[in-house]
Amino acid sequence: MSQRDRMRRLIGFTCLTAARIEALPGISRDHNIIMPRVTELHVNGVARRVNASPDRSLLCVLRDDLDLTGAKYGCGEGQCGACTVLLEGDAVRSCITPLSRAAGKHITTIEGLEQDGRLHPLQEAMLETGAMQCGYCTPGMIMSGVSLLAKSANPNDAEIVHGMQGNICRCGTYPRIVAAVRMAALRQKTAGRTA
Repeated sequence: MSQRDRMRRLIGFTCLTAARIEALPGISRDHNIIMPRVTELHVNGVARRVNASPDRSLLCVLRDDLDLTGAKYGCGEGQCGACTVLLEGDAVRSCITPLSRAAGKHITTIEGLEQDGRLHPLQEAMLETGAMQCGYCTPGMIMSGVSLLAKSANPNDAEIVHGMQGNICRCGTYPRIVAAVRMAALRQKTAGRTA
């Protein structure tokens, strides 16, 4: 396997910064394997510039370059939902979203939901319903739920289940997650707040 293929494979499976990759045995700086490019992102309402390859995953850039560790690395294939963030309001799997797709767009992570010292209604509802056990999937669940509530202010249980498809909870708290989304929808309606 060539150095280029080895590097691509490593980046596909883990969040490795350029410095970490270059420190690996057998990876040479002389081959210009990594071609960083300055990219502007709009993360949680703040313009951020990163010097990263456009092929790197959004998840790796968020976690390694911007220290936003709420989105989790789970499967690395976009199947478990632990890495879910909002891109222009839509829930996306950041582990399979290349940085180039997110450039110049508005990105919201779990860290950006709190406003003026108050949690988002779905964050509060997740706490109150006991929808979290280990908590690993929780940020991704919340981000998918926030996206759903932005599109449907009063979803029924079937719509909630459909909207949360692809978010896996290894602890099996699905009934509580559905209850939390329902509770958040009711609170947002009562408060007149949009997701």
